[in-house]
Amino acid sequence: MKKIGFLVYPDMKPLDLTGPLDVFGMANRSTTGEPPYRLHVIGLNADSVRAENNLVVTPTCTLDDAPLLDTLLIPGGIGSRRFDSDTRLLAWLRHRAPTTRRVVSVCTGLYILAATGLLDGRRATTHWRYADDVARRYPALDLQPDRLFLRDGRFATSGGLTAGMDLALALIEEDLGAALALDAARDLVMYVKRPGNQAQFSAPLAAQTRGSGRMTGLLEWLLDHLAEPLTVERMAACVAMSPRNFRRVFTATFDTTPARFVERLRLEQACLQLTSQRDSVVRIARAVGFNSVDTFRRVFRNRYDATPDEYRQRFAP
Repeated sequence: MKKIGFLVYPDMKPLDLTGPLDVFGMANRSTTGEPPYRLHVIGLNADSVRAENNLVVTPTCTLDDAPLLDTLLIPGGIGSRRFDSDTRLLAWLRHRAPTTRRVVSVCTGLYILAATGLLDGRRATTHWRYADDVARRYPALDLQPDRLFLRDGRFATSGGLTAGMDLALALIEEDLGAALALDAARDLVMYVKRPGNQAQFSAPLAAQTRGSGRMTGLLEWLLDHLAEPLTVERMAACVAMSPRNFRRVFTATFDTTPARFVERLRLEQACLQLTSQRDSVVRIARAVGFNSVDTFRRVFRNRYDATPDEYRQRFAP
């Protein structure tokens, strides 16, 4: 039985705690025989903790009497920007890390984990909204804010809120296999297990967030015409711009070129179809605008580090 510890502190984000806690709990309920995990809620002391939304959590143990752990999870929240200077907590984390197989931060829990210095020189991610501030405060991190979650050695970090649940599922898959992780995802009504290299911001969401003026209607048009050739000239005509001006405005708005944006949009739509439909890879490739299935497979592998078939086998319900 693996012991999983969940750190709690005042003004933490409750979903950062309860989301992964429920995922590991569901894994316990999805197995027959002895549960694979024993879950411990670890407080700075024995006092109850009030979260950001006034949820009150009572620790089951403290820093002083917590057992040896297989995995330690640090949630984020408003309080993380205060407790990243708590010398007692940081010393405890530095002491525990070498004997803990996995040390995990969820969302802005990275503030606390980064403050220990244990992540210096390592890859890490966090909620996209706080990435610039984290990079400024902890320049020794190799921060990759576009990632949903990632691993670097014994350390794992995740983006905002529900990404912590995706990371917990990935840890369960590592321990117990893909079939049980998928069972837990289904029981929790999580649509699919999202891979860690998926972006926190999907291409459509990025477009909706950043788009303005003539660009606001472009996304819907692109999705409606994804299977067709999408040249700069055609996209420019859609928004009544010259190709040269369109390329300049598009790059300034979305911080990428039109070609790269369209490729990302096609790949994301392919992922959705691979996990929700039974169409062949060839048909899906054509439906999202790839004329060559070989090109589709190569570009897909470069983006997701898996073939379309492997992606479907691993993440389809």
